[in-house]
Amino acid sequence: MDPLAPLLDLADVAAALAAARDSVDAAMRHRALRRHGGQVAAETSLRAAVASAALEGNRYELDDVRAGTITDPVLQGALRVAEGLGGLVDLWPRAPRQVLAKLHVLAARGVVPADELGRLTGGAERIDALAGLVAGNEETPPLLLAAIVHAELITLRPFAGPAGVVARAAARLTLVGRGFDPRGLVVVEQGHLAREPEYVGSAGAYATGTPDGVRSWLRHYAAAITAGAEEITTVGDQVLASV
Repeated sequence: MDPLAPLLDLADVAAALAAARDSVDAAMRHRALRRHGGQVAAETSLRAAVASAALEGNRYELDDVRAGTITDPVLQGALRVAEGLGGLVDLWPRAPRQVLAKLHVLAARGVVPADELGRLTGGAERIDALAGLVAGNEETPPLLLAAIVHAELITLRPFAGPAGVVARAAARLTLVGRGFDPRGLVVVEQGHLAREPEYVGSAGAYATGTPDGVRSWLRHYAAAITAGAEEITTVGDQVLASV
C-alpha cells in the first residue's frame, strides 16, 4: 500500500497534482525537444541551478552566470549539483542516505568546513524514515513523493550550509528517477522562486504537521511544477528562435 495515499484525499490536492501533470505533458510536446533537446536541457538545468541558489539568498543574473563571472560558492555548489544529478538517479532509490550525503558534498564544498561535508547535523531518525519512504517505493505517485521529499528536507535542514539546494535536488532526482520528468527539464526551482513568499510560507505550514499545512505545501508544489513546465516552453521558444 502507498503510505502517502491519504494525502491525496486532502481538499483539492489530487486535482492540483493532476493539473500539474497535464502541464508537464503539454510542455514535453514542444517541437524544440525533437531536434534541439540537448540545448533545452542544458538551459533548463542552468536555470534550475541559478534559481536554487537564489532561494538560498544568493541571487545572480542568468547572463552573468552563463558568462562564468560569478564565483559565489553557493551558486557554484548548485551548478555542481545540477551537473552531478545524472550520475545519482539510479542510486537514489537504492541508497538515499548515501545520495543525500553526496549532494551535500557537491552543494556545500567551499561553504562549510571540509569535515562537515556529507555529515548530518541532526534529524537522523526522521532522515531514516524518509530514506525508507524513498527506497524501492513504486507505489507513491512521483509528484507526491517528490513534494514530500522536498518538504521533509527543508523542514529538517539536516546538513550545514545550503541544505535547501540538497532538498530541491533530492526532489528533482525523485521526479527524474520515477519517470515524471525523465530528462530533468521541468524547472520547478524557478517555480518556487517565482512564488517565493508562498514557497516559504507553505513550507512553514508543512512543518506544523497539520493537514491544512501539508495541503498548503502540496498545492504550492503543484503550482511550482506548472510554472516549471511553462519554463520549458519559454526555453524551447528561445532555442527555436536562435536556430
